[in-house]
Amino acid sequence: MAKYDEIFKRSVVQDYLAGGGGYKGLASKYGVTSGQIRNWVGFYRLNGDKGLTKKFSHYSAEFKLHILEHMWREELSFTQTIHLFDLRGGGGVVSAWQRKYHEGGITALAPKPRGRPKQMKSLEPPKPIEKPTEAKTLQELQRENEYLRAEVAYLKKLDALVRAKKQAAQKKRKP
Repeated sequence: MAKYDEIFKRSVVQDYLAGGGGYKGLASKYGVTSGQIRNWVGFYRLNGDKGLTKKFSHYSAEFKLHILEHMWREELSFTQTIHLFDLRGGGGVVSAWQRKYHEGGITALAPKPRGRPKQMKSLEPPKPIEKPTEAKTLQELQRENEYLRAEVAYLKKLDALVRAKKQAAQKKRKP
């Protein structure tokens, strides 16, 4: 989609308003589409020179809903609504808002964040929950020592049972 400066748009609109031809004739003369000229003329008629300048706007969901309700109440076309509210972005803006509203309600009209999502921050390694050994009390150390001795005894007993089972299985195989 080609972008045109304000001076070029104004000259095309002035040519149209002066009776230089219709939309199709001027479109072929200036090398643009007749729809673009129709939009420029509509913006110029309702907003003057301000209607031909670039306009970067982000609209809230409430504002979009207000425009849609006005369009439905007054039975306006999409093009008439765009010209009346001086909305930029082509004729599909209001129709897209209407489609989104019918599909998902007012939440679908909320502006979406643009661009690439931010990178995740690198996570720091988790800090140990356990207290340092110097800070443990004598009673805690005795309890931990008792637990570790029981664990070692359990593992030794398990190892002995596994060996005994293997030896019993080998004796059965040798007749």
